[in-house]
Amino acid sequence: MPIHFRDTPVKEPFTFESIGDRWEQDSVMRPGGYPVYHYMQTEKGRGSVYVQNKKYVLEEDEGILIAPFIRHSYARDTSEWVTAFATFTGTIDGSIAKMAGNRQVIFIEKEQGRQIGDMIHEIMEQWDQLSADPCALSVRCYCLLMNLANSIYTQNSAKNPLYLRYVEPVIREIETHYDSELTVQELSDKVYVTPQYLTRLFRRFLGYSVYEYLTVYRINRAREILVLNPQTEIRQVAGQIGFADTSHFISIFKKMTGLTPLEFRKMN
Repeated sequence: MPIHFRDTPVKEPFTFESIGDRWEQDSVMRPGGYPVYHYMQTEKGRGSVYVQNKKYVLEEDEGILIAPFIRHSYARDTSEWVTAFATFTGTIDGSIAKMAGNRQVIFIEKEQGRQIGDMIHEIMEQWDQLSADPCALSVRCYCLLMNLANSIYTQNSAKNPLYLRYVEPVIREIETHYDSELTVQELSDKVYVTPQYLTRLFRRFLGYSVYEYLTVYRINRAREILVLNPQTEIRQVAGQIGFADTSHFISIFKKMTGLTPLEFRKMN
């Protein structure tokens, strides 16, 4: 049951926090989710993954990508459940959300799952060589992420007229003006609907409320600033992502990541 964990500070844009295959999977429960993007797929047997209140059954070669801090659990459905998995970090790992189409969960079908499984196996087989070359490992990590992200094009929600008319423009507004004091009321006014209706659409297509999406996006930007600009003071980081109150920023950051901004910076 080989598994590898990152044991050096994060310096590359993308890299694996952990990766493994042929893993005899036990039951796991994470009420607070996992702190980084987490992918798992079935190699043998069958298991069930519960993300918030939805169940996903993973047959052989099927997989699932789960966003950070999303409540989930999983358990085997057969006497033996063998999995492959990878978790992702990096100095710009906040951009993974955009690569994943801003979805909390991406289900991977069998055909693509086989390709991803082959990539994980190849990385595991070449681990000694790749781990000695962080840049090469980062490239492999990026390729795996892109393969995962490509599955969003097989999902139809982004083509839905409601998504295109109401959700997509608000996402663009958040990504452009997250450093301003945005409110859900202001964002809903941009697309001429009520805050309640916009929030229902966000939950339908993304699994987040509008406020949750805005907060997650801001905290991801904060993580990038903390790592890429180590001299920037915490109060400045707060201001750069739209928080007028530094104490409130620190509280939200710790709630989402389990660390204060200073602790996160020291770890990375």
